[in-house]
Amino acid sequence: MLPLQLEDTPPRLESLFTSEFAFAVLFGICVLEGAMLLRFMPSELVVPAALALIGSSMPESITIVAIAVVGTTIGQCGLFYLVRRAGREYVLRKRWFPITESRLERFDGWFDRWGALAVPVSNTLLFVRGLATVPAGLSEMEWRSFAVLSAVGSLSFQSILAALYLLGGHLLA
Repeated sequence: MLPLQLEDTPPRLESLFTSEFAFAVLFGICVLEGAMLLRFMPSELVVPAALALIGSSMPESITIVAIAVVGTTIGQCGLFYLVRRAGREYVLRKRWFPITESRLERFDGWFDRWGALAVPVSNTLLFVRGLATVPAGLSEMEWRSFAVLSAVGSLSFQSILAALYLLGGHLLA
């Protein structure tokens, strides 16, 4: 199968994904994405770019998805811990946190309504990935429960992206 071309992948990132440090780079990017600090690339392109540039055999695909799940879960656990320690207002005042007060209020309501289920669901959905991390960090949720739920949602999201990429490659080949 020929890899799909991803024009939106920054050239510097493309060269790192094709280097001997590809899996370490992927891990670092996923930690940033999980902590909501990934600004140079949409999170929806991380796994497809890795599959296109690192490889998309079954062992490579499984490794890429596993690294993405572990990395994003670690990043989200870091944000969860920060919110728990520093509070909501601290995070909202920081320029690196890309979410507005009104958007976060919607997720507070979503978390209040759905509870812990909001974590894996928000991690599975496009454009709202990880937004339940802040209300979860402010709740009484235990960090281990959060980590498991975060990983489940990330596994779902990353697996869907990988499957779409692989299916698309087969359809276009």
